[in-house]
Amino acid sequence: MDIIQIPTHLIDEDKDQPRYQFDEEALQELMNSIEELGLLSPIKVRTMNSGRYTIIYGNRRYKACTALKLPTIPCIVSNVTDEMEIYLEQIAENLTRQGFSPIEEAEAFNKLLTDSKFSSSIKYLSSKLGKPEAYIKNKLDLLKFSQTVRSLIVYGTEIRKDKLTEDQLMPLKDLSMEYRDSLALIMAQDEMPVPDVKRIARLFKDKEITDSTKGKLLFKTGPQLLETWSTFEHNKKERAKSAEPKEEVIKEKPEPKELSLDLRSAFRPELHNELEDGNEAREGTTTPAISLGALIQSVERSPDEQSTEQDSESFIESMLNLLFSTLPAPSPLSPKDLPILEGVEREQFVQDVDTLIEDLEKHLAEWRSVKDMLNKRSD
Repeated sequence: MDIIQIPTHLIDEDKDQPRYQFDEEALQELMNSIEELGLLSPIKVRTMNSGRYTIIYGNRRYKACTALKLPTIPCIVSNVTDEMEIYLEQIAENLTRQGFSPIEEAEAFNKLLTDSKFSSSIKYLSSKLGKPEAYIKNKLDLLKFSQTVRSLIVYGTEIRKDKLTEDQLMPLKDLSMEYRDSLALIMAQDEMPVPDVKRIARLFKDKEITDSTKGKLLFKTGPQLLETWSTFEHNKKERAKSAEPKEEVIKEKPEPKELSLDLRSAFRPELHNELEDGNEAREGTTTPAISLGALIQSVERSPDEQSTEQDSESFIESMLNLLFSTLPAPSPLSPKDLPILEGVEREQFVQDVDTLIEDLEKHLAEWRSVKDMLNKRSD
């Protein structure tokens, strides 16, 4: 393999070669090295009919030499004319060099697969370049993103502001088009690490969240999206936990005492129907509709009917026990416990909460009234 010195002005860059991104800082370092030690690795060129030479690989070294105004460049001259072979050699050489970005790889692979002068296959590329088919397919997936996103893709794994690595984009590649690019730009802006990008991607893949809600989430920053994911996962786990069958042994509780027909008839007539409704409610396992205050007042109006009073108090005790057995123990709630709801679902939830508060306030007022009347009787 002969190395010859070729005048710099006779060498042309290959505008169709796979690599076109060159880091200015790295190029300056190469220039400093060439200036101090000379060009240690020659570039490879091919002869053209015009008597000039076109670079096969070594564009970055060529740029450094021309910037230093070197009169000649050491070159290896190739007589290969097959375009497919030349392009594969360019890719193979760049794959061994630092700085060959994932998007440059993707575009090079895609060109070999779609350009009519190549018409290759993934299997063929895999065998020629020594790369697994999955490796090539992953690179091709980067082409799903818009040109704006592609322009931010850089070599390496370092997370940088307004730049994107291949690892950051892989979790987003299978999302719908309306979310994919927007999320990629958010990830670049907020320098989101790969594990967090994966979590946010899972949020947008979840079918429980409506498309309308997902669209609104795109107005959040990266950290805010991560917080939304955390809240959503917490709520999902809590719902799953509450849906699990409980294997606790339930102790049998004594049945509430029912008032006999004779006893109910002893009450004032205007309370008879209310008591009927209350018993029917107990039979349906719902809270009795009877007014407790009215019940005690009726007992106070009939002090001579001692047996009725005792049974009435037993009935109130039964109702109290019923409430104790059906009402859950209070537990603290935090913002993380709130469900993610939008539109009609949110309005219905708020309405249900209002109804619950109203019913609980009525119960509270009723039992306070009972307590007051009992205190008066004891005075």
